[in-house]
Amino acid sequence: MIQSGKKISASYYDPEHETMSRDRLAGLQLQRLQATVKRVYQSVPFYRDAFKARGLEPGDIKSLDDLRKLPFTCKQDLRDNYPYGLFAAPMDQIIRLHASSGTTGKPSVVGYTKNDISNWADLIARCLVMAGGSKNDVVQVAYGYGLFTGGLGLHYGVERLGASVVPASGGNTTRQLMLMQDFGTNILACTPSYALFLAEEGIAAGIDFKKLPIRAGILGAEPWTENMRKQIESKMDITALDIYGLSEVMGPGVSMECMAKQGSHIAEDHFIAEVIDPDTGEALPYGEQGELVLTAIMKEGIPLLRYRTRDISTLHPEVCACGRTHVRMKRVAGRTDDMLIIRGVNVFPSQVESVLLEFGEAEPHYLLVVDRKGDLDDLEIWVELSEKMFSDEIKHLEKLEGRIRHKILSVLNINIKIKFVEPRTIPRSEGKAKRVMDRRDLKG
Repeated sequence: MIQSGKKISASYYDPEHETMSRDRLAGLQLQRLQATVKRVYQSVPFYRDAFKARGLEPGDIKSLDDLRKLPFTCKQDLRDNYPYGLFAAPMDQIIRLHASSGTTGKPSVVGYTKNDISNWADLIARCLVMAGGSKNDVVQVAYGYGLFTGGLGLHYGVERLGASVVPASGGNTTRQLMLMQDFGTNILACTPSYALFLAEEGIAAGIDFKKLPIRAGILGAEPWTENMRKQIESKMDITALDIYGLSEVMGPGVSMECMAKQGSHIAEDHFIAEVIDPDTGEALPYGEQGELVLTAIMKEGIPLLRYRTRDISTLHPEVCACGRTHVRMKRVAGRTDDMLIIRGVNVFPSQVESVLLEFGEAEPHYLLVVDRKGDLDDLEIWVELSEKMFSDEIKHLEKLEGRIRHKILSVLNINIKIKFVEPRTIPRSEGKAKRVMDRRDLKG
C-alpha cells in the first residue's frame, strides 16, 4: 500500500466527522443544505429567480432526495454574474478573493468569509493527516500562490495543523530542490506533472531521494493516472496521494486520498456530491461513471448549488479500509470540456497517458496533436523516448511504435499515428501539464 520505504503514520484530524455513520452524516447534510438553500434564496437574486422559475421555495427541500429539484450551477453562471453577483455575503464580510484561470472570457471569482477561510484550513489539515502529516513536519508548497487557490489553500492548512510551511510557490526548480534538501522537506504539495519533473531534475543533478526525509506527495490540480503515480513514487521514493478541489466550490481539499489509495474521501460534512449523466443531467447511482456535481453546504461567501464540475468520476459509499465513512471519488478520468472527439470517438488525454506508461521504453511525457486533413480530424501522439531507447536500432523503435498503436486501438477503438521524439524535447510544465496541441483552430 505504501510505496516508499519511509515510515508514515496514519490517524484522523477530525474523527467525529470523518468517521460519522452514514445516517448521522445524512442528517447533518440535510440540516446544512436547508440552511444554505434558505440563505442563497434570500441573498442571491440569481438563485431566487431560478427557484421561482421552477416553482420552488426553500421549504420544499425536506429530504436529501429533494436536492435533485434544485437548479444546476455552471461556470458560465459565474461569468455572467461577474464579479460578485453570486455572493451570498456582503463585501464587508468577504476577507479574500480568488479567481479561476479560465482560458476564455471572464474568470470565475469566488469570495471567502472569515469562517470560510477557517473551515478551508481545517479541511486541508485533514488532508495532510491523511498523508501522514503532523505538526512535526516540514511541508513544501509548490503550488502557485496568488489568485489560484492551490498555494494559499495548502499554506493555511499546514499552519492550522501546526506544521512548518515552506511557501516555495511554483517554478524555479533548482531552488525547489535546494529547499527540499536544506530544509528537510517531509511532504511535497504540487501538481503531479511537476512532481515528476522535480524527480527527473533531481536525479539528473545527482540527488538520491532515498536519503532525503521527504516521504509523501499531495498532488492535484490536474488529471493523472495510476501509472504516473508509480513513476513518481519510484523516482522520488515517496507515497503519492491525490488531492482534489476546484476554486468555484472552495479550492483544494474538497477530497483527499488516504493511504488505502482506494479513491479520494469527499468531505461530505461540507459538500454533497452527485454523479450525473453529462448529457441528460439525470443523477446516476453509486458506482457509475459520470460528471461530478458538488453542492457546498458550509460556504458563506459563495455557496454554489449543484455545481457542474465537468470532471468525470465515480462515487463509492462503502466504508474505507482506513475507517473513514465519507464517500470516495475515483480519480478524475478527464473532463467533459477537454475531451477530444476524433472521428466520433471520445478521447481523454489521461487514457492515452495510461497506455503509454505501460511501456517502460517510453517516458511519461507526451503531446496529443490534433489536426484536420480535409474534412476529417487527425490525431497524432508525440511520445518522448528514454535515452536508451532513442539510441536503439530502427527496427526496435518500429516494433515499439506498433505495440503502442495496437494498444491504443484496443483501448480507444481508433487508429492513430505515433511520432517518437528525442529525450527531453516535449516541454515540461511547472504547473498544469499541457497535453493537447489543437491545430484545427489555427486554420482559417
